[in-house]
Amino acid sequence: MCGIIGIVSREAVADRLIDGLKRLEYRGYDSAGIATIHDGIMDRRRAPGKLVNLAREVAAHPLPGAIGIAHTRWATHGAPTTGNAHPHATANVCLVHNGIIENFKPLRAEVIAAGCHLESDTDSEVVAHLIELALARGASPDEAVAQTLDRLHGAFSFAILFKQHPGLLYGARRGSPLVVGQGDGEMFLGSDALGLAPFTSRIAYLEEGDWVRLSADDVTIFDAAGGRVERPFITSSASAAVIEKGNHRHYMEKEIHEQPIVVAQTLGAYVDPLAETVALPAMPFDLASVKRVQIVGCGSALLAGQVATYWIEALARVPTSIENASEYRYRDPVYEEGGLCLFISQSGETADTLAALRHAKAGGQMVAAVVNVDTSTMARETQLLLPTHAGPEVGVASTKAFTCQLAVLAAFAIALGKAKGRVPAAEEARLVQLLEQVPAAMNAALGAEADILALAPALSRARDILYVGRGPDYPMALEGALKLKEISYIHAEGYAAGELKHGPIALIDEHVPVIVIAPSGPRFDKTVSNMQEVMARGGRVVLLSDAAGVAAHGAGTTAAITLPTVDPFISPLVTAVPVQLLAYHVAVAKGTDVDQPRNLAKSVTVE
Repeated sequence: MCGIIGIVSREAVADRLIDGLKRLEYRGYDSAGIATIHDGIMDRRRAPGKLVNLAREVAAHPLPGAIGIAHTRWATHGAPTTGNAHPHATANVCLVHNGIIENFKPLRAEVIAAGCHLESDTDSEVVAHLIELALARGASPDEAVAQTLDRLHGAFSFAILFKQHPGLLYGARRGSPLVVGQGDGEMFLGSDALGLAPFTSRIAYLEEGDWVRLSADDVTIFDAAGGRVERPFITSSASAAVIEKGNHRHYMEKEIHEQPIVVAQTLGAYVDPLAETVALPAMPFDLASVKRVQIVGCGSALLAGQVATYWIEALARVPTSIENASEYRYRDPVYEEGGLCLFISQSGETADTLAALRHAKAGGQMVAAVVNVDTSTMARETQLLLPTHAGPEVGVASTKAFTCQLAVLAAFAIALGKAKGRVPAAEEARLVQLLEQVPAAMNAALGAEADILALAPALSRARDILYVGRGPDYPMALEGALKLKEISYIHAEGYAAGELKHGPIALIDEHVPVIVIAPSGPRFDKTVSNMQEVMARGGRVVLLSDAAGVAAHGAGTTAAITLPTVDPFISPLVTAVPVQLLAYHVAVAKGTDVDQPRNLAKSVTVE
C-alpha cells in the first residue's frame, strides 16, 4: 500500500519526512516523493525506485521548510515514473494520495476543459487541479477541500498543502486509513502509527469520511457532513511493533477494512482507466495459444481460483478446472499442449502449491502464479508473475489477500478473453469500468457491519451453519464456511444452492442457520426458491443480497443484510466483505483467538 507522511512544525521537516517514509517501506512501493514550503516557495523532489534514490535527490537539492508532505507510491493510474510519482502540484496546491478516484475520468475532462494542464497520468493530479479551481473561484482552503471531497467517488486518503497558507496541513480519508499525530509545537499525518513512531506516540485515528486541518499548535477535525468533531488521542505502541492494529481490536478486522484501498491498488497495476484496457505484466508466452487452464491452490486461494473458473470460461471460452494443490501431483494430472497452470498463494511459499508448480513446469506446461510476496520462491520459479499488492497480511485467516487475488484473476480473465478474440474492445471497456467501481462498492459493503454485529451473538451459539449460493456465489459460500470454521470453530459447510435437495436439506431444522448469498441477478430467483425450501422446513435464514433482493424476499428471514447493488461480474469481490465480517464478529462473540486460531499457520510450508 502507498504511504503518506505529513508534518507541520517550526523546524525543518525534510529529513524527518524521509525517515517516516522508511518506516512505511514494509507497505511496498515503486516511487517516492517529498514537498515542502519555504519563504513562499512550494517545491518538491521525486524519484522512481527505492527511497535511496529520493534521499540522493534531496541531498543534492535540499528542501528547506517547516511544513511538508511525503509519499511512497505503488503505481495505480500511470507507470512508476518520476512524472507520475507524488506529490502532485498546481500553482498553489500540492498533495499526496493513497487509493483510487473512481470518477476521475469525467473530472479529468472537466479540469482540462477549464484550461488546466496535466503533467501526469494519475487520478491524483486531477484532485489537485479541482482544489486549485475552487480557490480560483474564491473558496478558502477549508471550503476548497470540502467542496472537492464531496465530488470524489472511491477510496482514498490525502495530505494537502497550500502555497498561500504555509502554516496549514490538511488531511482526509474515505476507505483508506489516516492518523493524526500530536507533538510539542508540531503536528503530523500518517498512513499508520508506525510511520509517525519516530516523532510522537500521541495519535488519533480519523474515522470514515473525516477531514482535518492542522497547524503546528492545533488540530481541527471535521466529519463527512462538515461538522466539527473530536477524535480521542491515545498513546501508540507502534515503536515496538512491526505493524499496528490501529484502532481495531484485531489484525483481521483491520485487514478487512483495508480492502477497498488494497484492491484499488491491485487493480491499478492491471487496468488503465483512461484507455479502459487491461494490461498484464510482460508475457513470457502467447496467451492466445492457451487451450486449457488448470487453477491450483489451497484453502481460500483455491476458492478464489474457483470464482475465476466462472470468469475465464465465460469471457475466454477456455476450458478451466480447479485443482486442490495437496492432491494435484498424486492424481497424476494429464498435461496437454497449450495448457496453462495458474497457481495461487498468498505467501508464495505454500509447500503443496509450490510442489504442484514444479510438477506442472516439468510437464511442459505454461505456468503463472498469483502471489502477494514477489520475492517468494513461487514468484522466482514461475514464468508469469501476477502480484497482488495486498501488503502484509498478519491475520491467519486470509481476507485482503483473498480479495486482491480475485481482483488479479478478474483482470487475467479479461486479458485471456481479449487474447482469444472473445472480448471486443467495447466489452473490455465495460468490464474495466466495472472493476473501477469495486473499491467504492467494497467500502459501501463495510456499512453493513452494524447489522452483522447485531446478528453475531445468536449465530455464535449454533453448532452447525450452512452457506449456499449459485454460480460464482457458490465458491463464496464455500469461502464463508471456511472463514467461519477457521476462526470460530463452528462446524460450517458451503453448498451450491441447487444441491440442497440432493441430501443436505436433511440437516435443516430450527437449530441450523443457513446463510444465503443471493444478490439480485440472473441466478436470484432459483436461489430464492432453494431458500424458500429451507424456510418451509423451519430453517433460520440469513439473506445476503442487495436492496432489490432484500425488498423482494427479505420478509420471513431471520435477518436480511443489504449490500450495494453491483454488476454480477464484480459481485464476488463485494460479497467477500460481509462474508468475512460475519465470520469475524461471530468469532469475537465466541471469544476465540481471531488472529491466531488454533492449529493453523499463516504460511503452510510443510506437506
